[in-house]
Amino acid sequence: MSTEKQKMLNGDLYNASDPELLKERRNARLLCNRFNHTTGDEKNLRIQILNELIPDQGAALTIEPPFYCDYGTNISLGNKVYFNYNCIVLDVMKIMIGSNVLFGPNVQIYAATHPMDWKERASGLEFGKPVTIGSDVWIGGGVIICPGVTIGNCCVIGAGSVVTRDVPDNSFAAGNPCRKIKDL
Repeated sequence: MSTEKQKMLNGDLYNASDPELLKERRNARLLCNRFNHTTGDEKNLRIQILNELIPDQGAALTIEPPFYCDYGTNISLGNKVYFNYNCIVLDVMKIMIGSNVLFGPNVQIYAATHPMDWKERASGLEFGKPVTIGSDVWIGGGVIICPGVTIGNCCVIGAGSVVTRDVPDNSFAAGNPCRKIKDL
């Protein structure tokens, strides 16, 4: 029999109120809170906290506080990833981000979602879909990336966009819903 965590990571309906998941989210929130209350002079402390919060990270990760995530352990980062202020990552499933990726302020990445059927939704169960962002990508400020989306390599996503479907490599995409505007 699968645990609620296994169901979550498999993309199946799961109970987010499961004690194991509650404990892991609480730990991530405590780490985020500690991180968000550091100062610019506490670089080593920030690195220490981020290493615990997001263990699967490449070299030269920079995150400007405040930063929020559900678990942290479901986030995979390449080298030279930069998150500007006030980014949110709902990582109930794997969120994979390549190298040389820039996130503007207020970017939100959602792997978490809920059933469309109201009866299922009322049961309190939820599920997730993975998000993948390639390398050499720039995500403009205020972008929302929805569950299940893949953004290819060498893309630029215009500020304020809501990315509801995949974006192919070497594209500039923008809008709500986000659509490819041109090749880069």
